[in-house]
Amino acid sequence: MKHFLLNLFTVFGFVGLLSAQYTTPDTGMTYSLDDLVAESPATISVSGSTYSLTSDLTISATDTFLIATDATLEIGADVRITIFGTFNVSADNAVFTAIDPAAPYDGFRFEEFSEINIQNATIEYGGGLRVLTETFTINSCLITNNVSGVSSGGTIGLSRGTPQITNNMITFNETPAINSGANLSVSPYIYNNYIEGNNQANSNRPQINMGPSLPDTPIQIVENTIKGDRNLDRAGGISVSNLFGSGVVNAIIDNNTIVDNRYGLTIAGSNSFAYIRNNVIDNNNTETVPFNGGSGISLNSTTATMEVIASGNAIRGNLWGITVIGQASINLGDNISNVGQNVFSNNGNGGAIYALFNNTPNPIMAMHNCWDSENVPNTLADAEAVISHENDDASLGLVTFDPVDCAFLSVDDLDIKDIAIYPNPSHGQLNVDNNKSFNRLNIYSVDGKLITEKTLRIGANGLDLNLNPGIYLLELKGENARVIKKLVIR
Repeated sequence: MKHFLLNLFTVFGFVGLLSAQYTTPDTGMTYSLDDLVAESPATISVSGSTYSLTSDLTISATDTFLIATDATLEIGADVRITIFGTFNVSADNAVFTAIDPAAPYDGFRFEEFSEINIQNATIEYGGGLRVLTETFTINSCLITNNVSGVSSGGTIGLSRGTPQITNNMITFNETPAINSGANLSVSPYIYNNYIEGNNQANSNRPQINMGPSLPDTPIQIVENTIKGDRNLDRAGGISVSNLFGSGVVNAIIDNNTIVDNRYGLTIAGSNSFAYIRNNVIDNNNTETVPFNGGSGISLNSTTATMEVIASGNAIRGNLWGITVIGQASINLGDNISNVGQNVFSNNGNGGAIYALFNNTPNPIMAMHNCWDSENVPNTLADAEAVISHENDDASLGLVTFDPVDCAFLSVDDLDIKDIAIYPNPSHGQLNVDNNKSFNRLNIYSVDGKLITEKTLRIGANGLDLNLNPGIYLLELKGENARVIKKLVIR
């Protein structure tokens, strides 16, 4: 009898655990946090503006989960939120965190055909966001200190469509910041995000790790900062790849700052086309073995079906400037459609400088570039000294680099690379050091409203910014120069 009662208790105890999970009834209703407390107090409770979710929550296909007022949702260990319907976070400050940061929740799973819009949220100490839907927007959010959970390949794991990832701060997560599968076609718009120190697991993956794109819609990675953690020697900057060869790569990678990673950016695989324009790619050299990485730009294809057009990039302080491998191809400037105007400086290892290494049998056009900006103006001999090609090894393709051109470098261009702006993120104090060109500093909200103005002096500046926590745009202005960077206030 005791054994029977024990089994009965075990069965009913298990059923009780199952019943604590809550799934909305799929009746077309909209649920706030308070509504969910009323519907399932065993699943979610509230104290003031802090809610505690202790069991899995599922929003059914016709239902909506709406967070329109500021609140904190603390989530228990291994608990998952699954959305089949609509998830809309429109509050000014919504926080999703773990009840115990040492015991992360499993994360968010957004099923196919769900509709997801997340604004102004903090998402931390969870298992990431698994995005299986085409209708996904995340904007002006802080996504930090998440681990591998429901989304194991990246903190934001994408599967299809054209997701919108804009104006966020994505930092110090265990996995890459953003990824898609190697056999999934996705074309996200990744714009104006501050991305730092992701892939804390230090696996052989970059912070943005994209597979193939949709055939007619490019992957757009534009105006982001991708900063590495120099303690990590395996975490790269950006990768877009077509490893299985059955898809295509169509990418636009423009106006990003990519610094302190294992490598800057790489395009890999056949059937690949990309624009790489006006990026700052500096000091991607945390890899200590040159033949294992360290390129500012690395291109690799086994077939002659890759076309990359690069112009206006500043590529400095990497172990290699640009490496072109296999049958890959790049146009760095010609007399027809590409202005060139890429700047190379101090990319090298083992005591040698390697601005461009053409490790293919194919010719490369590379006119109108500045090959050693420490020696302005350049000569053809300066360029030849830092380019590896047919003239060094008859099995390699010829690089056509005449004419060289550093005329497009202004004094302001050189000054900009030396200025130091720190700390960022900041708690309100900001230093602007080694200023040579700028006399004004303006702070804007992410929607473009001017919030504060400061006067800068030449040299070192210490500024006290009276700003609420959030993400801002910092503008430096001089007579002939203007720089915009993202500023995060904690």
